[in-house]
Amino acid sequence: MSTTQLRRGEPVTTVLTWQVRPGREQEFEEWTHGITRCARRFPGNEGVSWLRPEEGHRFHAVLRWSDPDRLTQWLRSAERADWHRRIDGVATEVGSERQSTSGMETWFSLPGTTVQSPPRWKMVLTTFLGAYPLTLLIQWLVAPRTTTWPLLLRAAVFPLVLLPVLTYLIMPRLSRLLRRWLYRPPDE
Repeated sequence: MSTTQLRRGEPVTTVLTWQVRPGREQEFEEWTHGITRCARRFPGNEGVSWLRPEEGHRFHAVLRWSDPDRLTQWLRSAERADWHRRIDGVATEVGSERQSTSGMETWFSLPGTTVQSPPRWKMVLTTFLGAYPLTLLIQWLVAPRTTTWPLLLRAAVFPLVLLPVLTYLIMPRLSRLLRRWLYRPPDE
């Protein structure tokens, strides 16, 4: 496991790579739902996303944690060990990488995998598709109710609503929905 720039108190993203035995993909996908629910309940977890290949038998789990210590607790936990025992003979964890991250690159970047980040124009377009409807909604519902507030307070409302909703709700779903377009194989 390679580690880059892990610092206490900073968010960390881990990518785990799984090799699934041919013909066992459905069983593995069912298992991913269970371990994902378990991980999401674990203290410090900030999200789990799975990248399923169009072809082949490698799957990637992108896990986001509040800090390296919480991630380590999860990796060493009895709950995780129990879930790993359930997948014996179906899949093998073949690699992982931890990386400290901050900002929007975690919406698209997949450290430690052979999957290349999408071109910047695709990231911009995808972010626009996520941000524009939310911006419109904020302007329609929130902005009219804050017109009498001081400018600094009014300006703070927009990012306080927009950024968490984009980071935790919209972008993970949108990048999953558009994954075939975003992560098109290089030979196409």
